[in-house]
Amino acid sequence: MEQHDWKEEKRSLRLKIRATLSAMSPQERCASDQALFKEFLALPQVAAAKTILVYYGVGTEPDTKELLFPLLSAGKQVALPRILPDRQMEARLVGASDIEGLIAGQLAIPEPSEDCPLLRREGIDLILVPALCCDRGGYRLGQGGGYYDRYLSGYEGATVAFCRDIVLQERLPREGHDQPVEYVVTESGGLVPPER
Repeated sequence: MEQHDWKEEKRSLRLKIRATLSAMSPQERCASDQALFKEFLALPQVAAAKTILVYYGVGTEPDTKELLFPLLSAGKQVALPRILPDRQMEARLVGASDIEGLIAGQLAIPEPSEDCPLLRREGIDLILVPALCCDRGGYRLGQGGGYYDRYLSGYEGATVAFCRDIVLQERLPREGHDQPVEYVVTESGGLVPPER
């Protein structure tokens, strides 16, 4: 039986999704971001979480830097990822004063320095997981590095991803190592994926 080429299917879908997202105007992207952030901040999972790991959005991703101050103001402990060798990552706590001092990491994404306190994975209540897009089952298409799939393996806290309505998929190609999220936030509301 012929082996299905998931990598190629995902690669071509990534190109298509990136083209769709790149075609959004800055105004459309900003309006989309604001709607996503409003939905996210209103989630009961966010209200209940004491510690939240937030990714730093770059390119066509939501500008999640805008979420850091509202979360800190709400009394949350907020962490950002720091990339490690061998496609691993860790979470480092940031305060308001740390945000302007972020440094470009291995992937040229701003990240905390080693001086910021390490937050153990089991100490994180909620992880905002990056995604180019998601499907209605909570599966996500990432950038392809696998950092979050590795980090989420065995993680027991809440997981949330943003997906702009324009790129929400019915069903994404899935591999055994792909980790679905519990909740998908779109501009028009949230999706609780069906029980798997």
